[in-house]
Amino acid sequence: MIGGFAFATATEIAFGRGLAETAAARVAEHGRRIVLCHGANAGRADFLADGLTGQGCEVTRLSVAREPDLPMLEDALTRTGGADAVVAIGGGAVIDAGKALAALLPATRPVMDHLEVVGQGLPLDVAPLPFIALPTTAGTGAEVTRNAVIGVPEHRRKVSLRDPRMLPRLAIVDPALTDGCPRGITLASGLDAITQVIEPYVSTRANPMTDAICADAIPRGLAALIRLMRAEDPDARDEMAWTSLAGGLALANSGLGAVHGLAGPLGGLSGAPHGAICGVLLPHVLRVNWAAVTGRAADRLDRVGEWIGAAFGQPDAGLDRAAGILADWSAECGLRPLSALGVDADMRNAAAIAAASSSSMKANPATLTADQLIDVMQAAG
Repeated sequence: MIGGFAFATATEIAFGRGLAETAAARVAEHGRRIVLCHGANAGRADFLADGLTGQGCEVTRLSVAREPDLPMLEDALTRTGGADAVVAIGGGAVIDAGKALAALLPATRPVMDHLEVVGQGLPLDVAPLPFIALPTTAGTGAEVTRNAVIGVPEHRRKVSLRDPRMLPRLAIVDPALTDGCPRGITLASGLDAITQVIEPYVSTRANPMTDAICADAIPRGLAALIRLMRAEDPDARDEMAWTSLAGGLALANSGLGAVHGLAGPLGGLSGAPHGAICGVLLPHVLRVNWAAVTGRAADRLDRVGEWIGAAFGQPDAGLDRAAGILADWSAECGLRPLSALGVDADMRNAAAIAAASSSSMKANPATLTADQLIDVMQAAG
């Protein structure tokens, strides 16, 4: 029997090589005053800025050189008023910044009123501006999610700004934008993408739509990332772009789990890159979940173990051994342990406590204690 479920995503998703060339005309459909968010390398967004100008648009550019935080967002809000629409071209941090800006430019209340955990978590009082996303990394799937992760330095936390209306109006996923992404970023963002198709698959809120998406994307993403660690490969870039998109679709509708439940607090406390934290935690969270569950949840984790083992030529390895293979391979490719990412003992203790209140932890297949979470982080180095 199939139970009831709902599925929400961006109004339109356009996937394919070369589609970035259509972006300026598509953005201009939403108005003439455009805020363009991009990463530290402004040159990567010049084609879009020039295209928008050619469409008769007035463009205000906003550089997002790091993961967005509250001071950055509040400053951007003072410099970008009067916009008709927001477009973001970049990695997950840039897309989250643009998504938050589109949501808050029309808002009448202070930002903190809308932030989860450290604020009131109130829904937006005014609908967001139209938002268009063009990802340049394959990792977060932020182009199809309804939240933006914002750092709050005062509280040393990363929390979400969340509203169903924050789903982008248009997501243009052009895998060519990810070609040549540096190896370390490819690894960390790729492991984040893979985590974001594994966690929804084993989630307590999984549904037939997300199952279909994740069951397709997990083996494809693993194989593609292994290929990209050997050499640049456009076909593998396409596969990883799909995996990242699939993760965004799945997590927005079925939730995540303990990897992200810990990654949020750890990122806020340490400033370490989100993808790297997720990648180093994933094998150890898989193991602790597998040891704690039975029935359907155990069957799903066993299937994940088969997919991981098969990707490395060992389909009969079993979840425990497959997780070890993944951890060893990731380290050989350059993924650093938590201690090398600046995570100390006090941060681990604080993260174990904070994770209990995270939205991600609510969908984890097992109820894990703070001690179990600390053990996970210890295993992650």
